[in-house]
Amino acid sequence: METNINIAELVKGVGGLVTLPDVFIRINQLVEDPNSSTADIAKAVSRDPSFTVRLLRVANSPFYGFPSSIDTVSKAVSVIGTSQIRNLALSMSVASTFAGLPNNLVSMDNFWHHSLYCALVARILARQAGKCDPEALFTAGLLHDIGELIIFNRLPEQAKESLLLVLDQVDDLPVYLAEHQIIGFDHAQVGGELARQWGLPPLLEECIAYHHSVAGAQRYPRETALVHLANILAQMAEVDTLELDDVSSIDPLAWKLTGLGEDVIELVVREAQEEIIEAKKLFLGN
Repeated sequence: METNINIAELVKGVGGLVTLPDVFIRINQLVEDPNSSTADIAKAVSRDPSFTVRLLRVANSPFYGFPSSIDTVSKAVSVIGTSQIRNLALSMSVASTFAGLPNNLVSMDNFWHHSLYCALVARILARQAGKCDPEALFTAGLLHDIGELIIFNRLPEQAKESLLLVLDQVDDLPVYLAEHQIIGFDHAQVGGELARQWGLPPLLEECIAYHHSVAGAQRYPRETALVHLANILAQMAEVDTLELDDVSSIDPLAWKLTGLGEDVIELVVREAQEEIIEAKKLFLGN
């Protein structure tokens, strides 16, 4: 049963329920504006006191390990950097942004637990691979499945049918392929369209849209491959296994594009497991 709705309409339909905080929208505009200064960005952050408090808490956490304490917004912007402030702003606000999008199919705790694990793993992998921005990859990992929440909310019947199809298969059928069969498109495409409509950086849009189909990534194939790997290694961290047979299969192209090999798996999984509790406190408030 394919749906008649297209992806752009589906995403537009959540506009009333899911909107990015003003502080992020302003930061995003300023980062894209070549005439804006770090002082402009600091001023935009400071207009939102609760966001300011959270930003300083995250910036001073062991998670980032900056050498000296960051006690003002302007220092945070200059030390962390403008594009990283944008990534942080998005990462910090995304869970609360989607809190108003109810669904009866999955636990939001489980959803964000996996998403945060994927973010942590993507960040660690990016450091291992080099030539990538680890913090941009963290944000991409955190947002990789965001399209699922839109499908669960807007197309609950088809979403349920997709999940049942996965459970019914003897061979492991990935959720995204079940979505294609039932709906005609998948959560990665929906997430990519959301990123586009929100005006997020193209790197995020492409990593989200192609994290299941690495070969489709044109502009950021390496980063997309890292998110693909992170998604699978996050599953390993969650179920505490180092066996690739226990989780979804990895596209061999992802190893090729990143220059990494299976020898990094144990280090990456263990490091993510060590970081998850602190990260949950910082980004999910629990």
